[in-house]
Amino acid sequence: MAETVAFCPVILAGGSGTRFWPRSRRARAKQVLALEGERTMIQRTLDRLTKADPLLRLSKPEDVWVITNRLLSEAICTQLDCVPERQVICEPAARNTAPAAGLAAFLIERQQPGAVLGIFPSDHVIGDEATFVALIQRAIALAAAGDNMVVLGLSPTRAETGYGYIETGETFEPGVVRVRRFTEKPNRQRADQFVAAGNYFWNSGMFVWSARTLANAVRQHMPETAPLVEEIAAAWGTAEFEQVFAELYPKCENISVDYAILEPRSAQGEHHSNLYCLPARFGWNDLGSWTALHEYRVEQNEADAERNVVDAQDTIALGAQDNYVYSPNKVVALVGVQDLVVVETEDALLITTRHGAQDVGKVVKELAARGHEDLT
Repeated sequence: MAETVAFCPVILAGGSGTRFWPRSRRARAKQVLALEGERTMIQRTLDRLTKADPLLRLSKPEDVWVITNRLLSEAICTQLDCVPERQVICEPAARNTAPAAGLAAFLIERQQPGAVLGIFPSDHVIGDEATFVALIQRAIALAAAGDNMVVLGLSPTRAETGYGYIETGETFEPGVVRVRRFTEKPNRQRADQFVAAGNYFWNSGMFVWSARTLANAVRQHMPETAPLVEEIAAAWGTAEFEQVFAELYPKCENISVDYAILEPRSAQGEHHSNLYCLPARFGWNDLGSWTALHEYRVEQNEADAERNVVDAQDTIALGAQDNYVYSPNKVVALVGVQDLVVVETEDALLITTRHGAQDVGKVVKELAARGHEDLT
């Protein structure tokens, strides 16, 4: 990576993480929880972007931006106290990733016109961080070389229907392939076909492009939203910013980067879209549910011989297999049960199966419908 290229990571941290209820709540979402280890998910995200080792450091904390919401901003500012508080931007309304990324592009373009920015989810786990850093450095160089958009594609390990897929075409240069198209959350039959084809990758949600490239893409593909986020960015740092933000941002399209920018860009054809994929293998996991957390903890050898993962004062397991239990203030006894997820907090208790854990988000909707906002 050339030293003259400024790199500004943008961490998207506005999600509610409902599938990790009851530990996750609107004001204590997944990204500010320590689900694995002592550091929270968003702290680990910042750690891998701003390492102390100069050879592994992608950015300085003062160049990091965070897009979140008001319910999470206090926790995030406390946990990321090395990031300038004025660069923790609180959305007045949830509008998905495209307006958030577009706002970041206009903000950074005004501050550092030649900068490259990276979009990073706040709640992923990366096992091989050295490989991750090397790939991002490669992506930064490619993004800085022209009007290029770079996405990190993950080699699929199964026919997952909950992820987006990237179909790739010709090799552009060693380790870089052109993007043909994006497909969001295919059914099982198509996912099987994608994995068998060998040229499809999971969409990691991590993108690298210059601030100018992204800002121009927002102008091209989101003509109604672009003037709104550009006006918001122009007001940043002034006394009118909060008012302008609150008035204009809810008028933005509620749409993801994938649908708003990447899909229409890929429709231009792989030789004209300037869309590139870096195939990646670095021990990625999005920890999207209690089931995924259990599987990850088992892979990290944090389970007993029968694959039980238990966070408790002490555990007794008799004839029990493949369970996940969180009850840190109690002794837990598991007798003759398997494939359970049990999560206890001060005011709630979740009991489900590992298969049923995918539907925990529905509990939050039902609680809200019943007027239990205090539990959501």
